Amino acid sequence: MDMMKESDYAVLLDNKLGQRRFDGGYVHNGLLKAAEWVFDAECDVLKDLLERNPGYTLTFAGHSLGSGVVSMLALLAVHNRELLGGIDRKRIRCFAMAPARCMSLNLAVRYADVINAVILQDDFLPRTDIPLEDIFKSLFCLPCLLCGRCLIDTCIPESVMLRDPRRLYAPGRLYHIVERKPFRCGRYPPLVRTAVPVDGRFERIVLSCNATSDHAIIWIEREAQRALDLLLENEKTMQAPEVQRMSDDITVTRDHDEEQQEALRRAITLGVADIKMPSAYGTFDENPTEAAEAPLLPDSGRRRAVWEEWIARIFEKDESGQMVPRR
Repeated sequence: MDMMKESDYAVLLDNKLGQRRFDGGYVHNGLLKAAEWVFDAECDVLKDLLERNPGYTLTFAGHSLGSGVVSMLALLAVHNRELLGGIDRKRIRCFAMAPARCMSLNLAVRYADVINAVILQDDFLPRTDIPLEDIFKSLFCLPCLLCGRCLIDTCIPESVMLRDPRRLYAPGRLYHIVERKPFRCGRYPPLVRTAVPVDGRFERIVLSCNATSDHAIIWIEREAQRALDLLLENEKTMQAPEVQRMSDDITVTRDHDEEQQEALRRAITLGVADIKMPSAYGTFDENPTEAAEAPLLPDSGRRRAVWEEWIARIFEKDESGQMVPRR
C-alpha cells in the first residue's frame, strides 16, 4: 500500500463501527480486506518458504496504516495455519510500528502473544479512534482535530469506552518508548514500558508538540536503537553469568505470562464480550467447541465473583476462622 492509488484510500476508509466481526470480536473492515488480498496472493509462497525452512519464524512488520494490515495478516495466518503447512502458533510473529486502532479489546488481549506494537511517547494514531476518513480530510489541520477529540474523550467516562465491544484498539502487546518527561526540556535515555491494552491505556490523546512527529518511523527507529544500546550496556556492566541470563529469560517469560493473565482477568471484570481465559500463555482456543458451549456468567454472578476475589485480597482467616484484614 503505497498510498499512490485511489483504491488504497478506498480500502482504508471502508469501515463503520461494528461493521466486521472476526473470531468473536470486531476488526477494521478495510484493513482486513487488504490483508485478505495479500494473504490469498502470497499464501503458497509463504507455505513453500516455511516448509523449506522449518526453523524460521513467519514475521510480519509494518508502520502506521501498514501496521494495521500486518496485524490483520497475523490474525489470518493464525486462523489459517493449515494453509501454511500446519505452522505452529509460536512461529508466527507480528511487529506493528505506530499502529492504527484495528481490533476490539478482546482480540487485542488474546493475540498479545503474537502481535507486538511499538509506540513512541505521544504518538496520536494509537490513541485516537477518529475515523480514518476524518483524519485524511483534516490532514492540514490535524492538531485542531486532535484538540477537539481530546475534549470529547475527556467528557466520556472510561468505563463506557471500555465496555463497548465494537470499539477498536491498538493491537497486541504494547511497547511504549518514553524518552521525555513532563514539564522538562530535552530528551532523556529512553525507557521501554510494556502492557496489554486493558484498563484505559492509550485511551486519551496527549496534547503535545510531538504528537505528530512521534509517529515518524525514523524517530521510532532512532529511540528504539538507543533503548537497545542502553539495555546491552547495562547487561555488560552487570556481567551476569550464563546461568543467570537463563534465569532472567525465565523471569521475563513468567512476567509476560502474569501480565497476560491479569489483562484477561481485568477484561472479564470490565465485562468485555467474548473474552476467554487460556490455560497457559500463548495457548488459546485449544478446544473451541467446549469454549463456545460454556455459558457466560450473568451480571449478578460476575459481580459476585469479582466481589469474592476482592474480599480474598483484602481479608484472610485467622486461627479461629474469623475474617481479619491482611497485614
